[in-house]
Amino acid sequence: MMKLAILDDYQSVALTMADWSTIRAQAEITVFTDHLEDRAALIERLRPFDIICVMRERTVFDAELLAALPKLRFIASNSAANAAIDAEAAAARGITLTHTDYLLYGTTELTWGLILAATRRLPQEINNLRAGRWQGHIGQDIHGRRLGIVGLGNFGKAVAKVGQAFGMEVIAWSQNLDPAHAAEFGVQAVDKETLFATSDIISVHMKLSARSHHMIGAGELALMKETAWLINASRGPLVDEAALIAALKAERIGGAGLDTFDHEPLAIDHPFRTLPNVVATPHIGFVTEDTYRLFYGQMVQKIELWLRETCPV
Repeated sequence: MMKLAILDDYQSVALTMADWSTIRAQAEITVFTDHLEDRAALIERLRPFDIICVMRERTVFDAELLAALPKLRFIASNSAANAAIDAEAAAARGITLTHTDYLLYGTTELTWGLILAATRRLPQEINNLRAGRWQGHIGQDIHGRRLGIVGLGNFGKAVAKVGQAFGMEVIAWSQNLDPAHAAEFGVQAVDKETLFATSDIISVHMKLSARSHHMIGAGELALMKETAWLINASRGPLVDEAALIAALKAERIGGAGLDTFDHEPLAIDHPFRTLPNVVATPHIGFVTEDTYRLFYGQMVQKIELWLRETCPV
């Protein structure tokens, strides 16, 4: 029988989110609920497997790792834009790489969860209530304030729509944003400086690439209002982490709501875990029941098809 590995199943739910019974007839399934950073240990763990299911960018499959896994023939990924997999190296080794569809609303909802938690000081007030205290902060209103969207793609438009429902003025910027396209969604296209200097909430929704890496750095953060919040539920490296930490420690901006980071899982002693002006979640924007059922269900379908084509019974 073939051997199939499901990686980084942090919540131990992969086998409950889809029907794997047909695959079990041809493959032995092993689920790993932990995450290995050590490369040698990772290679040793994955060497026996013919099929590997990966969840987002939790484990990096670069050319070096792929070359160390001679048995590997199939990778099922849940994202077409999985920057953690070297697609060219996989193709060169004859490894089939597939991906699933995705849902917009999980990350959109989490983005607004971060915005509301940040502006209304929900973590602090929840802790106050549990500790027997009462009303320690005055929240910031968002009605009538300006929401700046960095990247008006599918996610950016979804977040903008909710902002409009809250009565916010929505502006947007990206390198190639068409003002006419933005206007179709009731959003005003502005230049980069205007967005960062005038927004009360800035929400980042860009794909990570060589061009977008650290697109928000010390210069952009210096333009922001002292009361403004930066929200990033997209990709950690879009923001220069060191510059953001410096701005937060100096209280040059209101704060940051973060769901994605340069290195995940986040280090135990990382400043984002303890800074009082940070609301942080452990990359859970896509970690919802609907999304997981879609991801694992489509992974099963694609593995079944490949097995029928490759190993007909």
